[in-house]
Amino acid sequence: MIESNDLLYPVKWLSKASTGVRVACELRMRIISGVIESGTILSENKIAADFSVSRSPVREALRILATEKIIRLERMGAVVIGLTEKEIREIYDVRLLIETFIFERLVRIDTDQLVKDLRKILEMMKVSIKYEDADEFSYQDVLFHETIVRSINHSYIQMIWNNLKPVMESFILLSMRARLKEKYEDFTRIFDNHELYIQAIETKDRALMIKSLHQNFDDVQDKVEDLWLSQQMLTKGAEQENV
Repeated sequence: MIESNDLLYPVKWLSKASTGVRVACELRMRIISGVIESGTILSENKIAADFSVSRSPVREALRILATEKIIRLERMGAVVIGLTEKEIREIYDVRLLIETFIFERLVRIDTDQLVKDLRKILEMMKVSIKYEDADEFSYQDVLFHETIVRSINHSYIQMIWNNLKPVMESFILLSMRARLKEKYEDFTRIFDNHELYIQAIETKDRALMIKSLHQNFDDVQDKVEDLWLSQQMLTKGAEQENV
């Protein structure tokens, strides 16, 4: 049985989630981190036993992961596909398209409240790093960009974001945990990038918007490297436990 201290996904984020979603969130983290390797066959019975749940929420969890294309459902269970570096970059490509579109909409609307909300979130991000809480930082980071997405009240853009969010959230969590341990000083640059985002929205300066997008999305290479670093750390930990 999986103990609570062995869980990779933050339990406090799941207070209102169904059992199936809880199982999906943890399995997703384990797949993306490499703890569950590509090619692994997932058994409903074993997952149910590991999480001390019935098979019904396990089936719900597997359906969720199948729609995200990180597993493939088969008659005898599910096969783990995982995410490649190319697919992670493609997720950020979609994010870049979304946020570029949103910036153009923001030029035409009042953004005063949005700017206030973003500054508040940025302060929470800074506090999180001051207290070395990578999980809270990741939560606030996702919230920062989700607040921008929600600001234009575009239902289909929101739908695309919602589809991206679970996988994106998982590798942000993993990469920021690794970054906090290995590249703590780099968070100053991350804060500066987010401040530039806010300034671009506040001034409605397209040139500044372009610069802010470049600075934030050119950072993807670091995030991908951090993800692989976190995978290596988790793999080494698992090997040591098995010795």
